[in-house]
Amino acid sequence: MTRGTPIPETVTLHVPFRVVRRGGRKEMQVPDGAALPRRTDNSLVKALARAFRWKQMLESGEFATIAELAEREGIAPSYMARVLRLTLLAPDIVEAILNGTQGPGVTLARVLESIPLEWCEQPH
Repeated sequence: MTRGTPIPETVTLHVPFRVVRRGGRKEMQVPDGAALPRRTDNSLVKALARAFRWKQMLESGEFATIAELAEREGIAPSYMARVLRLTLLAPDIVEAILNGTQGPGVTLARVLESIPLEWCEQPH
C-alpha cells in the first residue's frame, strides 16, 4: 500500500483447517505442507514420567510386583501395566514426545493400546 491508498475497513482472511479430536481434546489440523508448531502433549509426557518412575521403583526392589505398586498408587494393575509399556518406546520417540515433535499418530490413547516391541516398527 502507498500513503495515498485508503485502508479498507474490513479485511477477510481465509485459513483452511479442520478441527479434530486427539487424545480427548480438540486440535487444529492444517493442510499438507502448512507448518504448525507442535505443542508438548502434557498427558503423554506425564504418562512417560510415571512409567519410568514406576519402572525404577520395581527394578530397585522397593515393590515386588506391579499389583503391589498399583495398590499403593491407587490405580488398577492393568492400567499400570499398560503405562509401563511406554518404557519400551524407542529413545528417539521418547525424545520427540518430550520435545513436542512426535508425529500426529503418537497419542497417549494409541501408545497405551499396544506398541510393537521392535523400535523400527514403532510409529513415529
